Formats: sequence, structure tokens, C-alpha cells
Amino acid sequence: MIQRIQSVWLAFAAAASFAAIKFSFYSGTKADNTFAELNGQSHFLLLILGVATALTALFALFLFKNRKLQMQLSLLGLLLQVGILAFYFSRISDFTNGNFALTSLLSFAIPVFFLLAWLGIRKDEKLIKSMDRLR
Repeated sequence: MIQRIQSVWLAFAAAASFAAIKFSFYSGTKADNTFAELNGQSHFLLLILGVATALTALFALFLFKNRKLQMQLSLLGLLLQVGILAFYFSRISDFTNGNFALTSLLSFAIPVFFLLAWLGIRKDEKLIKSMDRLR
């Protein structure tokens, strides 16, 4: 399981997803002059989507014998994380001023990890199909 590179990418995606729930994406002042941080725990929908993304990566990690389902779950995780990023950017308008946190890079790395995992799974699938043709 771990000897395949896509397993490493899926493990990175799961770890980064769990970390992105806790760490700040954006911080600044709101309209009522209160300091606030935007993270995965600041809104219920972000929490649900973040946990779903992390569990999707973990579930796909252990489906190494079912590559087709693993590919579909990788794409689902990618779409979930893109949805989370879109939701983050829609919530930034609530702030009057602020800055992106350095840990926001985690949220941008997760879709890259899912994409790299999908490419690795697709490469394995092509290799298996070419071996079947040789038999």
C-alpha cells in the first residue's frame, strides 16, 4: 500500500485536510472592529466539508485494490476542497481588512495532492491494462 506514490499523496492530503480545519486561513477585523480568524472551525459548513475531505482521502488511501473507486474518491476530494476554497473566499468579504495566514497554503496544497494521487492511480491503471493486453 505505502510503496505506491499515490498512497503518499493521499496521506499528505488527509494530514493537510485535518490540519487545515484547525489552522487559520484568513485573519483580520470585521465590520464591528472585532478581530476574527477564518478557519475550518469558524463555520459549521466549513467543518463538515473539511472533515469530509479528510475522510475521503483516508478512505481512498485504504482502497488500493479498487483503483477505479480510488480515482473517483480522489476526484471527489479534489472537488470538495475546491468548494471549501470557494467558500473561504466568499467569507473573506465579511472582513474589513486582514491578511491571509501562512497556513492557508495547506488549503491550496490539498487539491494538488489529490491531483497527484489521481495521476498516480491513472498511471497504475494504464500499466495494469497494458499488462492484460500482453497476456
